[in-house]
Amino acid sequence: MQWTCPIRSGAERQPEAPALTFGGRRWTYRELDTEVGRWVAALRSRGVGAGDRVALLATNHVAVARLFFALGRVGAVLAPLNARLTRAELRPLAEEVAPRLTLALTGLADRLPGAEPLESFADTVNSPESGGVTLEPGTPRVILFTSGTTGRPKGAVLTEGNFRASARCSEANLGAHPAPRWLGTLPLFHVGGLAMLTRTAYDGGCLVLRERFVADDTNRAIDEEGVTHASLVATTLERVLEARRDRPVPATFRLALIGGGPVPTPLLARARAAGLLALQTYGLTEACSQVTTEQPDEADGRTAGRPLPGLEVRIAGPGGEVLGPGREGDIEVRGPTVMTGYLNRLEATREALRDGWLRTKDVGRVDGRGRLTVLSRRTDLIVRGGENIYPAELEAVLASHPAVQEAAVVGVPDERWGEVPVAFVATRNGAPLPEELGVWCRESLAGFKVPARFLPIEALPRNAMGKVERAVLRERALAA
Repeated sequence: MQWTCPIRSGAERQPEAPALTFGGRRWTYRELDTEVGRWVAALRSRGVGAGDRVALLATNHVAVARLFFALGRVGAVLAPLNARLTRAELRPLAEEVAPRLTLALTGLADRLPGAEPLESFADTVNSPESGGVTLEPGTPRVILFTSGTTGRPKGAVLTEGNFRASARCSEANLGAHPAPRWLGTLPLFHVGGLAMLTRTAYDGGCLVLRERFVADDTNRAIDEEGVTHASLVATTLERVLEARRDRPVPATFRLALIGGGPVPTPLLARARAAGLLALQTYGLTEACSQVTTEQPDEADGRTAGRPLPGLEVRIAGPGGEVLGPGREGDIEVRGPTVMTGYLNRLEATREALRDGWLRTKDVGRVDGRGRLTVLSRRTDLIVRGGENIYPAELEAVLASHPAVQEAAVVGVPDERWGEVPVAFVATRNGAPLPEELGVWCRESLAGFKVPARFLPIEALPRNAMGKVERAVLRERALAA
């Protein structure tokens, strides 16, 4: 199977349909196709061709979209680096990529030595190139570095086939839309952001790209710009609801995917009361974003849903044996969205991919209806006196307290029990930490699961995708 650039295909099918908006401007498929053609010419003038890698340091910007599709047309690979990293953190990642070309937004260039300005890269090119290579399922498209919360970041290699399959499987789960308008607030240096960019292009839709998330702006996009879909995390969903004061969303808005970890059930109920269908989802970089997602017609907020059509999920025991419904174990994934491996990391690839299954290192269980509940990352599991404690379970109980804004639980060493849970709690409006949190937890949790300590925090530290940085919290818990 071979494909051409989806922007070129869109320009041939629906040239005047909107493809992208950013910074108050709009580009049709015809206009974006011309812009991508100019970037193709610029890349080729610099000798960038099939198999070459281009390192990029940027926040969301229209130039990132142009670069991504232009690289596809020349058969080159994009390596977007996390714009929140320091110069010291970026150096080894750039060295591992060994790029033919390095680009960065002007305000970030000082962190990436040798980077050329991204915004003006194609400014000197007047004549776009119309040709391009055909893309096959195994054509590498992106190298995305994992967050590195459990060690040195690894570059997951994702292919054109991975992105196409991810879009196809997601549409099969959510239902087709004649002209989706997806709000792009997730960073394009993350798999979630790139999934939205590619998904809208394959579906002939429009990406409503934003530089960053702002609650009032998100509501404006929902109310005034005809946005039909959005991808959020629990904290941003709550900020959206707070900003709109639970005012119902218009009928044009179809649904929001909520990732980044378990979502408090009261928050999902609050969203649905405002007519905002919020679907829990579970995914990871190595599987090109979504793995499981609730189905719109049976969403109840209790699980992360079934595997997307075309994907398989199983639960494995310590010896690799497959466990039945309700049993807790390691989550493994198989299907066309799974990466080809880690860049320059043969041993890590062999460890992650076995017999076609991706070993996620996450812990969960599948119910009798095939729906996945994610309990914890294996590295986040707390073992107190031989009993397993999953932070997500404790966090859900804490989040249901009316005074709690958000909470995270980590394990710290303990002489008697080996390890005990410690809870970091951010309260609403900066109120004092409720004294009855221990009692509140004991009403829903076994005694050994109740946190040994409750520590106040203004806001939980999170990475670019909204995931809690538990390593930072462990350090603070030990220091306390």
